[in-house]
Amino acid sequence: MKHRSRAEKTGLPPGSLVHVGERQVDEIALSLIDYNPERINTRELATVAEASACLRSDSLSWLNIVGLHNTRLLEEIGATFGIHPLVLEDILNTDQRPKVEVFDDFLFVVVKMMRPPSEGSDEIDVEQVSMIVSERFLITFQERPGDVFDSVRERLNAGKGRLRTAGADYLAHTLLDGIVDHYFLVLDHLAGQMDSIEETVLEQKDPQVSHRIHRLKHDLILVRKAVWPLRDMIGILLRDEPPPIKEDTLPFLRDLYEHTVHVVDTLDTYREMVSGLLEIHFSLVNYRMSEVMKVLTVIATIFIPLTFVAGIYGMNFAHMPELEWQWAYPAVLAVMLGIAGGLLAYFRVKRWI
Repeated sequence: MKHRSRAEKTGLPPGSLVHVGERQVDEIALSLIDYNPERINTRELATVAEASACLRSDSLSWLNIVGLHNTRLLEEIGATFGIHPLVLEDILNTDQRPKVEVFDDFLFVVVKMMRPPSEGSDEIDVEQVSMIVSERFLITFQERPGDVFDSVRERLNAGKGRLRTAGADYLAHTLLDGIVDHYFLVLDHLAGQMDSIEETVLEQKDPQVSHRIHRLKHDLILVRKAVWPLRDMIGILLRDEPPPIKEDTLPFLRDLYEHTVHVVDTLDTYREMVSGLLEIHFSLVNYRMSEVMKVLTVIATIFIPLTFVAGIYGMNFAHMPELEWQWAYPAVLAVMLGIAGGLLAYFRVKRWI
């Protein structure tokens, strides 16, 4: 599908709704989970007008929107829920840096959802997820179907834990926690890649190992660019305690903050290890090359005096006493072999070979 870049927004005023990124779905899908401690109702919606009912409900609502290419529908959602045009513009830009913005009535959150590569692929699955967190509802915007929130939906349906009794801020925390948990799965994948590359580096059998190392470094940077601002974002929520974040949600956010710190520290360790692998690879390549050059140098050194002897007796002068001697040819060969053997013995005594 066609990928739209930021260049297409050049010259447009702030707040212009242009989808930046690749169109992932044919039609935008809306689903609503409306719940309270006693009941839960899950349904698919056909129009934005159906979603507006959650504004008049006493229960909490989670509206999930899959697909971002329909700017007219996104504009209708913004008008229905009072979302600022600049926020809608950021939602449509799928190359946003993770961030949080505080408004009078809601929080705007942008994060990167990551999953390990699927079977038959070597690329980490990255998707931008945007959230509007209000007192009574949570709106999530995804690029395509499929996410890491199935366990959250199951807990809501089962009524387990405090999800059904807590507010939208705790639901937002739970979704962020699910995203961060999958960062650890990505780290496990990267650790497996690192172990495989380390074995390949030591065996020196794969000529493409340097390409694999650079690809691993790229993946580490990709994950770090997603986690580092997320850590800062949660730190802002803990420091400023903006509405609608309630006090009883703060301990859970602190725990989530510690998880992000753990991920960042692990990524820094992995980056150092990958740099070490690259240095080891180049050192082994240089060592192998030096071994080859040493062998070639020994061969060249041995043949220098042999070439000199052969050159002397290849000048074809008329008066060379050895030319008429019966044993001249085997004698010259014996001298040449003696020189070669003597040089080899000398090199071994000096431990050059």
